[in-house]
Amino acid sequence: MATKYTVGTGFVITALVLTLVALLIPVDKFGGRAAAASGAPAGDDDGLGILSTPYGPLTPADRDFVRKVRLAGLWELPAGRQAQQRGTRPAIKTAGEHLVMGHTDLDRQVIQVGQALGIDLPNQPSEQQRGWLDQLTRAQGDEYERLFVQLLRRAHGKVFALLAQIRAQTKNSKVRALATSANTTVLDHITVLEDSGLVDFEALSVPDNKAPAPSDVRPTK
Repeated sequence: MATKYTVGTGFVITALVLTLVALLIPVDKFGGRAAAASGAPAGDDDGLGILSTPYGPLTPADRDFVRKVRLAGLWELPAGRQAQQRGTRPAIKTAGEHLVMGHTDLDRQVIQVGQALGIDLPNQPSEQQRGWLDQLTRAQGDEYERLFVQLLRRAHGKVFALLAQIRAQTKNSKVRALATSANTTVLDHITVLEDSGLVDFEALSVPDNKAPAPSDVRPTK
């Protein structure tokens, strides 16, 4: 009788363990898929952990955001100046003007925030951003204007997603103020870029490595 109870108990425990495993594995996999599908930009961890500042705790995500705001200005300012000079459509010149004005102000603020929080900031665009500037420099005429709009609209869309995340989660008042300012600037830039009528919204959902060539970009109907 004792053996029967022992065997029965063993079956029950085994069944419970298998059920628990079956429940946990799909949840873990689903969580990974959901994070990937959300399109939330991945942040870079500088390995410094959470630091205490007079303005509140400063997380790796906070520092990564501040650096990304600085990086955005390092390539979007020259891109805006170029659009002012080379654009033939009034909408392109207007977009260039907004980029220059917006990132001049935002760059001033991000440098102040970096100094106040002791964050080392980049002083030149990333390799990818330099590649975008090179593409713009090589493009001519209508191709240039379509490439300008598509590159800048895609970049601003990614930053916009990061802004929402940081603004909602940061506990640092300096970072929160920067996110608020950046949100206004980025939304303005998205608006003027879309006002050009040259944004290919379908292409925006395509991964960077599969994005269409400039000549394939279609204007908005």
